[in-house]
Amino acid sequence: MGLFLQGLTLGLAYTAPIGMQNLFVINSALTKPRRRALLTALIVLVFDVSLSLSCFFGIGKLMQRYDLLRLGVLAVGGLVVLHIGAGLLFARKHGQSSDNIAQSRNTAHQVASRFGGDNELLSTIITAGVVTWLNPQAIIDGTLMLGAFSATLTMSQSTPFITGVEIASALWFIGLTLLISVFSHKFSPKVIGFMNRACGAVVMLYGIKLLADFAIAIL
Repeated sequence: MGLFLQGLTLGLAYTAPIGMQNLFVINSALTKPRRRALLTALIVLVFDVSLSLSCFFGIGKLMQRYDLLRLGVLAVGGLVVLHIGAGLLFARKHGQSSDNIAQSRNTAHQVASRFGGDNELLSTIITAGVVTWLNPQAIIDGTLMLGAFSATLTMSQSTPFITGVEIASALWFIGLTLLISVFSHKFSPKVIGFMNRACGAVVMLYGIKLLADFAIAIL
């Protein structure tokens, strides 16, 4: 249960900060009927699960074979996770967050209109795939974060941990869609900013844990 809860909290902290995926889900919840918005959330969830599993098991197996790679990812991953958390925790309240949100929303709309054509479902699938798999920073961050944790777990420990991560993604995307659909008029930029800063603090704690594991491994 402890590893499951650890995966659950890490998954929530990693998924919750506003990025391309969340902006796509938010826009769908604000502009489409609830049933269509939930379908969008499920499609995004499928892509997100595929990415996190690839990051966790792919790089994790390599690190189990090569100790130097494992130590390197623990060190670099810990630093990157700290940087991600600090960026969220200490981000400017309006300027930086607003610019990122606007840019990501416009990109998602452009992708949908360019590749999706008149088929709304196809547009949703393509856009969800693009904002998940064609986002280099998300792939790098996911590999460093989940891959680093994979290196510290045995095979039996990996199952409850990654299950917690995937359930966190499901809870987040479905919950976010339902919340915005019901309370869209109360979902202000201030709430988004507070959410990002809270998640930043949690992510920083995980970064410290990874660096501590690295220090223990080389001693």
